Amino acid sequence: MPTVLVVDDDPSIRLMLRRLLENAGAEVTEAEDGDEAMRLFRTSRPDLVICDVVMPYADGLQTIRSIRRLAPATKIIAISGGGRSKAMDLLTAAQRMGADHALVKPIEKSQIALIIDFCGAGRSVPSSPPMS
Repeated sequence: MPTVLVVDDDPSIRLMLRRLLENAGAEVTEAEDGDEAMRLFRTSRPDLVICDVVMPYADGLQTIRSIRRLAPATKIIAISGGGRSKAMDLLTAAQRMGADHALVKPIEKSQIALIIDFCGAGRSVPSSPPMS
């Protein structure tokens, strides 16, 4: 069973991801900001971190960089929903900071099984639909 740390300041996003990931067989831990995420990461060392890019306190970019330095093999998926063009810019920056993949919110239910598979197989997760 893969372990996933979901990091997002929006409780409804965390709840939605928790439910979808648990239904797909993952064990999920939640953090509401980068500071809490780092505390939990140091104690639990999850297989995968799904991290929002824009959050209060330690933002997602800082969190991704810290996790990558601490545990280079941990898989990281950055997420953002701050408008399509702004989200894409932020997600590109997140990948430069060490995220393995980036998805635009909302995460599609169909992507969850692929995310779980990504934990173990090292494959890529399909991107969000392209911008028009």
